[in-house]
Amino acid sequence: MFGMSPIEIYTPAWVRDAVFYQIFPDRFAKSRRVPKPSNLERWNSLPTVNGYKGGDLMGVVEKLDYLEELGVNALYLNPIFQSASNHRYHTHDYYRVDPMLGGDKALRTLLDEAHARGMKVVLDGVFNHASRGFFQFSDILENGERSAYLDWFRVRRFPLNAYGGGDIGYDAWWNLPALPEFNTDTRAVREFLWGIGSYWLEQGIDGWRLDVPSEIDDDSFWREFRRRCRMVNPECYLVGEIWEEAHRWLQGDQFDAVMNYPFARTALGFVASRLNDEEIAKSGYHEIVKLNAEAFGREVQALLTRYPREITEVQFNLLGSHDTPRVLTLLGGDEEALRLALLLLFTFPGTPCLYYGDEIGMRGAHDPGCRRGMPWSPGRWNQDLRRYIRRLIALRKRHPALRTGGFDTLHAVGELFVFSRRDEEATLIVLLNSGGPRRDLALPLELEQTREMGGRYRDALGDTGAEVRGGRLMVEALSERTGLLLERVSSD
Repeated sequence: MFGMSPIEIYTPAWVRDAVFYQIFPDRFAKSRRVPKPSNLERWNSLPTVNGYKGGDLMGVVEKLDYLEELGVNALYLNPIFQSASNHRYHTHDYYRVDPMLGGDKALRTLLDEAHARGMKVVLDGVFNHASRGFFQFSDILENGERSAYLDWFRVRRFPLNAYGGGDIGYDAWWNLPALPEFNTDTRAVREFLWGIGSYWLEQGIDGWRLDVPSEIDDDSFWREFRRRCRMVNPECYLVGEIWEEAHRWLQGDQFDAVMNYPFARTALGFVASRLNDEEIAKSGYHEIVKLNAEAFGREVQALLTRYPREITEVQFNLLGSHDTPRVLTLLGGDEEALRLALLLLFTFPGTPCLYYGDEIGMRGAHDPGCRRGMPWSPGRWNQDLRRYIRRLIALRKRHPALRTGGFDTLHAVGELFVFSRRDEEATLIVLLNSGGPRRDLALPLELEQTREMGGRYRDALGDTGAEVRGGRLMVEALSERTGLLLERVSSD
């Protein structure tokens, strides 16, 4: 079912085996080893747009045991460079880790400790815009038309109005005066940004998540960015934040993958019994359409044939992020729907990513609600949900078929969607029942499928039995709104 490529495409092999965990550094964990300013918000208070909680990279180091026990083996960190914002998308200095996060020394410790555990670390690269605190832009604010860096940005008139109100006088991201856009037509700017990409790979990071890369509307810029990054680390992972169809950037010469929000829309549209449309409308999703199994199957077909297999196997699959409502909030608090979505996330082609705290049932509306401080008191965790996710991760690691095996849709009718993942070593069948009543199943299969898949199966997540015989998949008592991951235990 995978798409084909007319040219040879290479994507990093390690990504197929990765389970990512997204960390918003200010909100994940706070270490006593990192000095802090005094005016911080209380950790467990509701977050605000501008306030800091004081999380840092040493806090991440101190929680690596937790992440390893969960099964995570790759980290994606929201921006960590010096900035005057809790999210750090307002970059002041691209060559300095923010002191409030522990500075360069803390990143060095995190990389060493993570790599010693076999974990990869991917950083967020914000290259479309800087901030009004960025040195070259500050020089323009100070010196006006005499600035040596005038061509680093697109300035239309003087004086600049860097704090808003009317025409600000320069191009800025979404016209936000705090975020002046780089003029990437200027050679010095291009070299500066390419140099950042290379430098941090030389320091040991394993890849870049690229913020709004489509807004640098220049394929030659990203081709050269890829070339220079690959020269440093041929296995570095480059993933772009592009929310829609992304053929332009996924032809083997720019990015390895994109954040797979189309997967999230599709998965959530199928599993949801209800959706928080008000919060969805505030986010980049804008809308999520509810899907029956037939429509879901068509969307799955489109997802898996849109790009070559080499790309599809490393797509950055997710159910939510710092830019969306928490998935449990989006689903109206429906944990059964969340478990179905998680089962799909960990069995679907591509690389799964958890947003910090989703494994313990965190809730929160759109920004800043989705960026709360991680609660570190186990008494506040949904332990059953966390155990469920640990099992899913362990099963994905145990079965290469769930990472690189073939994908075949076996059944897509009403509220029931069934697919297989197979390789030479194993056959697994995934059943997603988004709403049907409890019942026994006898699903007809094509003759070829029956020959290849015949035998007895057991549910790796429960105690349901199943078998393929007589041209049918027989399942005992499939419960309402549940999912099964069937492992073959004997063949015909």
